[in-house]
Parts: sequence; structure tokens; C-alpha cells
Amino acid sequence: MDSFLEEEEEAAAKTRAAQARSSGLLPGLHLPVLPPHLYRPASSQEHKLNFRKSKEVCLSYIQDAMLQKQWKRAAEFLTFYVESLEKDFSRECVSPSEIIWRTGTEILCHHSRGSMREFNSFIEQMKTLGVKRYLKVCLEHAFHLLCNGLIDDAYQNLSLAESWRYGEQTAIQDKEMKLIQAYRGLLDYYSWSKQKNILLEHGLDGFEDLSIEQEMHSCFRKAAVNLKEIIKIPGVWDLFVKCYVDLLEFYGDHNEARQVLNEYAYNSKFPANPNAHVYLYQFLKRQGASKKSLTTALKILHDIVPSHELMIDFNTMLQKSKKRKKRRLGLEVIFAALDYAGWKENVKAWSCLARQMKQIVMSEKHLDWIKQEWNSRKDWWPVFHFSRYLAKRNWKENESLSYEKALVAGILLGKDCKYFKYVSHQGCKAQVKRFQLLKKFVNKHNPVYLRISGASDCSVQP
Repeated sequence: MDSFLEEEEEAAAKTRAAQARSSGLLPGLHLPVLPPHLYRPASSQEHKLNFRKSKEVCLSYIQDAMLQKQWKRAAEFLTFYVESLEKDFSRECVSPSEIIWRTGTEILCHHSRGSMREFNSFIEQMKTLGVKRYLKVCLEHAFHLLCNGLIDDAYQNLSLAESWRYGEQTAIQDKEMKLIQAYRGLLDYYSWSKQKNILLEHGLDGFEDLSIEQEMHSCFRKAAVNLKEIIKIPGVWDLFVKCYVDLLEFYGDHNEARQVLNEYAYNSKFPANPNAHVYLYQFLKRQGASKKSLTTALKILHDIVPSHELMIDFNTMLQKSKKRKKRRLGLEVIFAALDYAGWKENVKAWSCLARQMKQIVMSEKHLDWIKQEWNSRKDWWPVFHFSRYLAKRNWKENESLSYEKALVAGILLGKDCKYFKYVSHQGCKAQVKRFQLLKKFVNKHNPVYLRISGASDCSVQP
């Protein structure tokens, strides 16, 4: 009896598999044994009343399978979902094409039996299933092709999409069309870059050299037109901006490149974007711009992202300034950077802070600068940066880091600071001269700690 039931079940599975293959959407995938209420026969009236409920249940099964990375099971439920829609006799407006597109794409990308042929077949059907999202599907198709290294196929796909026209839908999807053109421009830039590298690396001569230059210029013109258009629209266009500026710089149009970057960084219609100021700073640095221009760009970046890696450059520039106000800002910048966990073991940052603090202590000028910065940090920096555990770890892993941090800790927390005591002891024990000098320096200037902390004695233990 059991074997008979198993044979019946296997036969039913094969029948469902044949039906799935005939739909053309998911070739070679078959349905699982579904809960009875999802596939039992029903009258038209019952189906009309319960269709929405069964659809939602089926979608929940699909979602559950995808979350558990059961791609075969998800594919089978999706096939059933499509079949259910085809059998719907209600007049209710159902727009499932986007659900089928998005879930089907995700499943085929991860399914063990998925292939480019099946993916392309599915996507082509999705393009015809809903013209309202035709260009979005084309973009997704191009991205998938690019991820699989099929650059020429992706370019052809984008070119075909760019020529697509469908009455009012063409105008409605204007933003998507601009993205299609922009990504095609990006691939033109890629081709231009390849030709440029060939020309620069191999130094070809004669007709071959000329043909490469001609192809380069052709790619440049096509790329520049599309990239220029997309970055006029307020948005975050980092990759497109970088590529366009690279094109302009190569052909010596530095004024246009600077104008593009200024617009991208300072136009209030564009969203706040730290990268815009990074690109501007890097461009100005390449062009040998004045220190004023460089510090202006980095000051805005500091206001947006005080933990950015370029804060080291910013601090260095400010410390070289003869203006007291800028040196004061430099101390603020490096303190602010070290507030972030990602900087805890940055030797350059601690070296910048240690050097500036040492200069201040030796001159005994502007101790109030250190005190102002320390006041808002003295409750949490000792645990965050200067615990005995960190002293042991830093000494073991990075001697230079432990040295710089010990100097800062000794100035801020005095000679009895646990971090300073452990590191200086280990350094002196190892007979490392700079640690011996470090210990003498902190002991000599211990009164500075009292002035910074406002303590009346040395009893405070961090």
C-alpha cells in the first residue's frame, strides 16, 4: 500500500513538473507536495473568494524558502504561484508581474541548476510581461550579465533598451532611460580605459597606434555625452562623476573637471555626500592647488565625517600653519577622529596627537586647548583607550602604537595612569631608549596633568 502511494505521489510530481516546464518560465523545475488547501480542486466562485488568501499563503511559502536559501523549493512554489494566477477567473485587478520578476530573478541567481540560458529566457519573458517596468528589467539584466563577465552582451542589452519606444510609457520611464544611457556610457568609458592602457603601456606605432587612438576618441565621445547628462540630475553619482572627470583630465580639460566637481560638492540640490568633497580634494591636490583650497575642502569633509581617513592629511596641513586658529582646529580634528573605534589602533593618528601635545606641553602654551578637548572625554576615553588590557595587547602587537598612546596617556592622566605605567615599565625592562626618555618626560611634566585635569593631587587612578 505504501509503495502504491509513493508511486502515485511520484507520478503526480512528474505531471506537475511537465506543467511547470510547459509554462516556459522556469524550465526543468517541478512542484513539491503542497499543503492540500493550496492545490485542491475548487469551483470558480470559491476560487474567486479565496484567491487573494491562497496567493498570500503561497507568497509566504516562497519568502520562507528564500530566507532559508532553499532555492529549489522556492522555485517550485513560484511556478505554482504563476499557475494559480493563470487559473484566476475573478475580475479583480492583480499585478503580480513585479513579484514574479523579482523573486524569479533571485531564485535563478542562486538555484543549483540555474544557468545563463535559463536566466536570459526568464528575463526576456519578464520584459514582455509588464511594459511599465521594462527598462528596470533591462537594467537588472545588464547588471547580471556584468556580474558574470559578459560585458559585450550587457552593452548590447543596454543599447537595445535605449532604442525602446512604447508610446506614453517611454516618457513615464524617462528616469530609467537616463540610467540606461548612463550605464552604457560607463561601459564606453571602460572600453576607452582599456584602449588608453594599451596605448600607454605598449607604445604602439604607425597605423595600429592610429586605429587605437581613433577607437579611444570614439569611446570618449559616447561616454562623455551620457555621463555628463546623468550627473546633471541631483543624486549620488560617485562612479559616473569619477569616470567623467578622468576623461576630462586625460584630455586636459581641467577647468571643466573642476566645475563638475564643485557642482557635485556644493550644489544644494544634491544630497550631502562626503565622497563629493573627497573627489574635489583629490583633484585639487593633483592640480597643485593652494593650501587654502585644500583645507576648505577637508574642513567640509570633517564636518560631515569626522572619522574619515583624510583627517590625517587635514591635521598635518593645519599643524604646519602659522595661524593659531588653524593649529587649534588641528588638535580638535585629531581628537575627534580618535573618538571612533576604527581609529583606536591607528599609529599615524596617535603619532599626530602625541607630537602636537608634546609641543604644547614643552612650550607650556595653549594648555587650555588640551583641557577643552579632554573635558568632554575624560569620563570615557580612559576605558576606551587606556585600560591595562589594551596596554598589554598594544605592547604585544605594536610597540610603536603603545609608545605614542603611552605618551598621550601620561600627559592626560599623569604618571600613575595604568596604561602609561605598564607600557613604560615594559619598555624600560626591554631597555628600549625611547621608552626610558618617555618615562622621564612624563615624570618631569606631571604637573601639566594636574593643570589639565584640575586635580589637586595625584590620587586619581584611571
